[in-house]
Amino acid sequence: MSSDANLNQLWARALLEELIRGGVRHAVVCPGSRSSPLALACASADGLRTWSVIDERSAGFFALGLAKHSRAPVVLVATSGSAGAHFYPAVIEAAMSHVPLIILTADRPLELQGWGAAQTVPQARFYGEFSRFYADVGLPESGNAPIAHLRATAARAVGCATRAPRGAVQLNVPFREPLAPTPEAHGAEQLSALARDGRPGVPLTRIVPPSHGPDASTLDEVRRRVSVTAKGVIVCGPRDEDDGFNEAITALSLATGYPVLAEAVSQARYGGGPLTVSCYDTLLRHGPFAQAHRPELVLRFGGGLTPKTPQQWIDASGAEIVVFSDEGALFDPTHRAATVVEGSAVLACRALATGLSRGPGRWAESFLSAERRVRGALSAAFEERPDVLTEPRVASEVVAALPAGAQLFVSSSMPIRAMDAFAPSSAGPMRVLANRGANGIDGIVSTAAGMASAAGRPAVLLTGDLALLHDVGGLITAARARVSLTVVVVNNDGGGIFSFLPIAQSAPREAFETLFGTPHGVDLSHAASLAGARFSRPTTPSGLRSAVREGLEGGLRVVEVRVDRATNVDEHRQLFARMATALGDGPWA
Repeated sequence: MSSDANLNQLWARALLEELIRGGVRHAVVCPGSRSSPLALACASADGLRTWSVIDERSAGFFALGLAKHSRAPVVLVATSGSAGAHFYPAVIEAAMSHVPLIILTADRPLELQGWGAAQTVPQARFYGEFSRFYADVGLPESGNAPIAHLRATAARAVGCATRAPRGAVQLNVPFREPLAPTPEAHGAEQLSALARDGRPGVPLTRIVPPSHGPDASTLDEVRRRVSVTAKGVIVCGPRDEDDGFNEAITALSLATGYPVLAEAVSQARYGGGPLTVSCYDTLLRHGPFAQAHRPELVLRFGGGLTPKTPQQWIDASGAEIVVFSDEGALFDPTHRAATVVEGSAVLACRALATGLSRGPGRWAESFLSAERRVRGALSAAFEERPDVLTEPRVASEVVAALPAGAQLFVSSSMPIRAMDAFAPSSAGPMRVLANRGANGIDGIVSTAAGMASAAGRPAVLLTGDLALLHDVGGLITAARARVSLTVVVVNNDGGGIFSFLPIAQSAPREAFETLFGTPHGVDLSHAASLAGARFSRPTTPSGLRSAVREGLEGGLRVVEVRVDRATNVDEHRQLFARMATALGDGPWA
């Protein structure tokens, strides 16, 4: 830890010490003067890796990526004034996707508040309802009671950030000058050992959360329902945890005989079990198939589904819906769920599978047979145009190029939809993350850089051009952090997703193009050059695969794939139509 040269350093050291003892292993620090004691405490703390990020907005998402991958709380440090406000978008995403962040906003002392002092704004409860906990720790004081209170508050902040529902917490930390570690007498020698050093190896106050196991009696009821219901499905939406979910879902599907409709970012698709269905969106767009496969029971895991059709199919089925919620979050916008079971999804799967042994039957086989037809049609369509790269093909080729164990981040908007619909399989299990809490495109590059940093090995990002331009500073963050990240950017010169929406047909063409299509005409090689990233622009599927595989060798790379936004809607429709035609009118088992 840093020396206790002055009271500010002693205070900051005690604060960071407690956060580390609570499980913090990463700190993301933005430059600033008022935050100097905190920055120095981070830099000198044992057991803490400190990252320097210039831009607070990028820093917030970089920390989010670190925490999403590691599942441990990450510290964010900002100076006083508006600096901490730039964390707000990342705080919103952390709240919506249950990612633990601990935000330390340095502040001016009370006597400077409200009198026009520079970089002084009201910072209390900066993040409103999106913060799980807020406390102003007060100005540094040399005394047993104040320092013990500081340590206990830090321990409480960690507990609030990491218990369900996880999210961001804010500690406001005011300092008087001197902000530099200028030696001064501050009475540390009068402190008790408990105040000065806390409890070595453990937090001053260890806050033990309640058991996160699901209710056993409720699981018994669900198991009985499963045992008498052959026509059921397991539906897996977005989920970040790397906690054995894939294996647990596989065991549950084999025990129940239920197919698993697994979204790309559910951690249940890639390397999934034999009853995993990836092309479920296409299957359920096909009226005869969807009608013939109305389930009677739905076991629902993870967050909100990306495609609309599967959710509409579930809602219209009349099935009993049981939602399994790790964090107590409710993903049931139409209020169709009969039961919500809180607690570990993995434990719930294991408990439900115990005593069930139905095994796969004609019901599951009909899903799998239909999926094989759809996959065959998708492959045939791609093979007929071996040298053409479209948005659906890009998603498919990126996934196909990745080895087992790969780390992939995918942007909201079109990339995640293309991946979900057209990238059904990979070489083996891989970690796929996305910001699906608020479903926005902000901070995508920075979040992916944070994920890659936490992983400690090369990673890949699949994103769109607007998301890249929205967070072009994230490339600078990745470069300064020396992250090995390959950014595959689909450049259709604008907002391609709006062409799929009703506004594309109802708005005047010129107004649509200006306000929604938003062509930018930016040469993305300049963005790569700004960050010192290697750049390539493959034009064929084989060239894209090669570029992705080369990127996995390390370093920062930008791989741009140019596609035609004007033909993109037709490309998608024709591909879906061909896949649906392959289904025919049944039977499918």
